[in-house]
Amino acid sequence: MYSPSSQNVELNERLPASVYMERCLHLASLGKGNTAPNPMVGAILVYEGRIIGEGYHEKFGEAHAEVNCIHSVKPVDRPLIPLATLYCSLEPCSHHGKTPPCADLIIREKIPIVVIGCRDPFPAVNGKGIEKLRANGVTVDFPVLEEPAKEMNRRFFTFHHEKRPYIILKWAQSSNMKIAADPDKRILISNKYSNRLVHKWRSEEAGILVGTTTALLDNPALTTRLWTGKNPVRIVLDQNGRLPDSLKIMDGTVPTIVLNGKTEKHSGGITYKKLNEDIPMIPSILSALHASHILSVLVEGGKKLLQSFIDAGSWDEMRVITNNELNIREGISAPEIRNAILVNSETFGTDTVSYYHNNAPMPR
Repeated sequence: MYSPSSQNVELNERLPASVYMERCLHLASLGKGNTAPNPMVGAILVYEGRIIGEGYHEKFGEAHAEVNCIHSVKPVDRPLIPLATLYCSLEPCSHHGKTPPCADLIIREKIPIVVIGCRDPFPAVNGKGIEKLRANGVTVDFPVLEEPAKEMNRRFFTFHHEKRPYIILKWAQSSNMKIAADPDKRILISNKYSNRLVHKWRSEEAGILVGTTTALLDNPALTTRLWTGKNPVRIVLDQNGRLPDSLKIMDGTVPTIVLNGKTEKHSGGITYKKLNEDIPMIPSILSALHASHILSVLVEGGKKLLQSFIDAGSWDEMRVITNNELNIREGISAPEIRNAILVNSETFGTDTVSYYHNNAPMPR
């Protein structure tokens, strides 16, 4: 459980609510990669300009931010709780899930004022937490820094509003925009710094997806072995049941989903999910992963799978690693980028990492 430390700023005067909410958002970010399918949430308790408690949602299934915040208050400051203001980046829950309702705890602790960043889009909450607090005499002020609060949990909001996972497309390419040499030749495109960055990305998402050809030719482990963090759920598209059990992705050491056209079963740590053949492939994939509670997916597939997501318009971010010193004379061309806006780029030695957002309206 997080508790205040000497690194926290002790404020001697009252500041605008936005300043305290910024602290909540910073705390919330500490849970990145560990809370899905729950959102990232941060909370602080403030008495007369002084932060007396802090907490964030650290891991799915464990205590929520409000609980950790209240429990972090030192014994000497506990009498101040009924006089303090609780700042929370997301609406407190009002239902029984993995943990009891946070709204009930706030009411029991007699906290008089709650300031909220934005509403929780989850149907079991979505305004009900605010209503419950107000019905019990709590003054609720919201929204405060609503857009940054929503941006913090863009995966969570996409999952509940769009009924699909948040999709991040990733590939590495040579300076002449080739993502691979001939099929019988293996070539490493990105450098060691970019490789570590990719493993960091993996640790931040709920799932990672590749296609049949990538699984067969590259035999990837799809783990975070180059970064400290949890492994994402491994997802592989295998419509015709071509993948042998000898592949690393089929070893059962990490939860794995095999999207296929034949069967639904669970065996040896691997879940086989049958795709709906009555709808196009990408919507079928998104529907199956939404039903599996996969909040976000890093797509590391080959050109065909990546291009399918691009053509369908079903993506949110794109991360392209370009090795500026590598030229592949004969090989597979990179996917064609469409409806993308470049939002940032950074360089690691020979590699430039370009970050894009989808600039087109999402299909409904």
